[in-house]
Amino acid sequence: MFRFLSTLLIILIAAVSVQASQTAEEAWYGIALRNKENDKNKAFLYIENNPALPNVLIYGDSISIAYTPIVRGLLEGEANVYRLHVNGGFSASFIEKMDTLHETMRDWKIKDRWAHDWDVIQVNVGLHDLKYVVNGSKLDKENGEQVASLSEYEQNLRDIFAYLKREHPGAKIVFALTTPVPEGERGRHAGDAKRYNEVALKVLRDHPEIAVNDLYAFTVGHHEHWWTRPGNVHFNPEGIRAQGEAVAYKLKELLREE
Repeated sequence: MFRFLSTLLIILIAAVSVQASQTAEEAWYGIALRNKENDKNKAFLYIENNPALPNVLIYGDSISIAYTPIVRGLLEGEANVYRLHVNGGFSASFIEKMDTLHETMRDWKIKDRWAHDWDVIQVNVGLHDLKYVVNGSKLDKENGEQVASLSEYEQNLRDIFAYLKREHPGAKIVFALTTPVPEGERGRHAGDAKRYNEVALKVLRDHPEIAVNDLYAFTVGHHEHWWTRPGNVHFNPEGIRAQGEAVAYKLKELLREE
């Protein structure tokens, strides 16, 4: 019996040892669903934490994915700039994705797990909420169902801000308004970004501690020069660079307040 228990103990110790051998980098690429080789613009690179610097997290969709490397470069030596491990998508998925990020990267089985807290978190959700889809994903504003109504979006934002206050009380939060939707976009109506931003600003009036990064106003006057092509919500290198510079400026402003 004693020999059996000893053998079992050795097996359990070995199993824990194997589990604990996973690195934070391996855990990161596991939830990012990509690796260094297929991360086209390097937005999802694993970031080695410099404990001497403050920590910034960018949460957002493909618009923020595009400008993350710009922000990271502009804040080099001033902050560790992370982003969410996946596309942020629609607002109702925010809490689940944030929990996945933190539960994975702070897991005790990771030998060099995250120990840092966030000093600044920039959040954007909206562009995926206002779209119309068929079968859950195909863009179709004529036949599709809208992902989140204005009232649903409002409630989701209230849930997001309550979550951030509860889980990250020491972080400064900045909400980035959703960038414009052009005429001719196949899954979204032009003008809806403005309407959803108005709802966001309504909710933010109850949270004066949260800063606003008005990327909508910053972008709208340049939209025809910055879009990748007519009717597309994404931006060309000139627009991505400009947005990245604007985000970096706002983040620096908040970091100086630390």
